[in-house]
Formats: sequence, C-alpha cells, structure tokens
Amino acid sequence: MRNLIVAGIVALFATSAYAEDMTIEMLNKRDDGAKMVYSEDIARIDVGDTITWVPTQKGHNVEFIAGPDGWKAPKKSKLSKEVAITFDTPGVYLYQCTPHKTMGMIAVVVVGDGDNDISGAKVKGKSKKKLKELLSEL
Repeated sequence: MRNLIVAGIVALFATSAYAEDMTIEMLNKRDDGAKMVYSEDIARIDVGDTITWVPTQKGHNVEFIAGPDGWKAPKKSKLSKEVAITFDTPGVYLYQCTPHKTMGMIAVVVVGDGDNDISGAKVKGKSKKKLKELLSEL
C-alpha cells in the first residue's frame, strides 16, 4: 500500500512537470484564404510551454518584436528553418516574418495571464491593421 501511495505521488508530480508543445506553420496561404500568415494568429499557452514553428513553404521565419518587460527576445530564426522556443515568462509576445512583415505576416503568443501592452510595437504596412485586429481579440 505504501508503495502504491508513493508511486501515485511521484506520478502526480511527474505529469505536472511536463510542459505542452504546440506547432505553428509558416504559410503562404491558410485554409481560410489568408495569405502570408502563420497557422495561428493568436497562440495561448502556459508558462513553460514550447512552440515550434515549421516552414511549410520556403522564405519564412520568426522574429520577435515585442514582449513583456525584462524578457530578452531570441535572435530571429533563419529563413525556411524550423525553430522552437520555450516561454518561461508570462506575457504577450508579438512576432513577425521578416521578409513579409509589411504584408501582415504577424502573430501573437499569450503566455499565462498575458497582461502586458504590446500596442506600441512598431509595425508597417498591412501589419498595422492586423495588429489592431489581434489586440481587439486579446
């Protein structure tokens, strides 16, 4: 009986230690007809979760341009290369595809409660309108 209780406690802590993983595709065209987009406009995850961006078409990358105070943005990913990032700081993060940023290829990651303000992020072209739309959905 004692071994069963210990095994149950170990299993409880072991399962809570594992973070979730999410995959986001970099796309020329999404099923809904949107062009130059990520498969998810807004990804909601928990602290400790990892997102892997997969280039399903060539010429895309991930470059973070805004995040919570104190968070250091990773280097932008190489074109057409998969990249995985684990989010250990709660907040709202804004990222873009460097070659297609003026075409509106931006997206948001919300980690945990995600209560920081990214509305002042500098974006250009069609990304200005898309950022307003994304912020209205948060």
